[in-house]
Amino acid sequence: MSLRYYIFLKDVLVLALTAFGGPQAHIALMFKLLVDKRKYLTEQELIELNALCQILPGPTSTQTITAIGFRIGGPNLAYLTLLVWLLPASTIMALAALTISYLQEHNISLKFLRFIQPMAVGFVAYAAYAISSKVVNTKTAVILMVISGILAYFFHSPWVYPLLLIAGGATTALRFRQHPQEKDKKLQIQWANFILYVAVLVAAAVIGATTSSLPVRLFENFYRNGSLVFGGGQVLTPLLYTEFVDFKGYLTGEEFLSGYAIAQALPGPTFSFASFVGNLAMREYGIGGQFLGSFVATVGIFLPGTFLIFFVIRFWDELKKYRVVRASLEGISAVSSGMVVAAAILLYHPIENTPLNFGIVAATFCLLLFTRIPPPILVLTGLLLGFVL
Repeated sequence: MSLRYYIFLKDVLVLALTAFGGPQAHIALMFKLLVDKRKYLTEQELIELNALCQILPGPTSTQTITAIGFRIGGPNLAYLTLLVWLLPASTIMALAALTISYLQEHNISLKFLRFIQPMAVGFVAYAAYAISSKVVNTKTAVILMVISGILAYFFHSPWVYPLLLIAGGATTALRFRQHPQEKDKKLQIQWANFILYVAVLVAAAVIGATTSSLPVRLFENFYRNGSLVFGGGQVLTPLLYTEFVDFKGYLTGEEFLSGYAIAQALPGPTFSFASFVGNLAMREYGIGGQFLGSFVATVGIFLPGTFLIFFVIRFWDELKKYRVVRASLEGISAVSSGMVVAAAILLYHPIENTPLNFGIVAATFCLLLFTRIPPPILVLTGLLLGFVL
């Protein structure tokens, strides 16, 4: 493996340990490190890749960084990129689930996390600003961003997200004649990863319906959720709450929300929250069973998006040579910017609306915008204040 690949994986590890605030904030940090500093790809290429991943089900930032790894070093580097990206957060969330169990047994308060959630809102608000300033450059894009933000705010169905993205892409695709024609379009689609994606989905559903094995059923639950989620962790969280708290009772509401608060305090992919849920779902099987629960949940939630990005990225460069596809990316990017703005507002709702919490959101946003203080320093400061105060 070349030195460039090692440097890239080190950069991915840095992001995995410092990228706080969910998929929207992750993209803003990818611009800083992977585009501005390292120049692995151009701003436009990252915007296009992120737009592509927005219209696929699964974890957006995970698919984006995996796709970048694929472009730099092919499938092998992409697999290593995926592992380096998801392992830290997934491991920490598994350990957090064990810690939550211990704290509950000993009646220890979790109030030291209370500053982290408003800080996470500040991260997402900054991401909304950073992304929209790069991709919203026309009147049409501004209108699409505003409309999608309003609709994403008021309608929380997971199907709203793909419909908005498709509608936005279709709107700007009508202006495809403004883009120059490109020749040498040889679209060769390799179907292997898509067939794998469907085959695992069907097999998991059939086996899950006929077995009493909890790890197998958990894998099916998380694979199905990972196949249906558009729009990132903000959409995944209510789905997991409905299935594993309301319907199956594997966790209490307090446990689930405590885990969610911890997930907000962690860097890396938001989907790593699945590791926490899977761990507590298997608590009756001891520590070994809990780690098995984390493993099957993590594999289940990330595998569908991985199959799909490996399927699409192989012909993406040829596909985007079509003028209609290139034109549609403007609308998709504008809609995704509106969804980020809506996500920032929606994330603020569960927090008590006090001057202190609003001030934390505003201070986090301003520190990210006007200073170079690293995100982990901000989060560690929030944790320290939580302990002290």
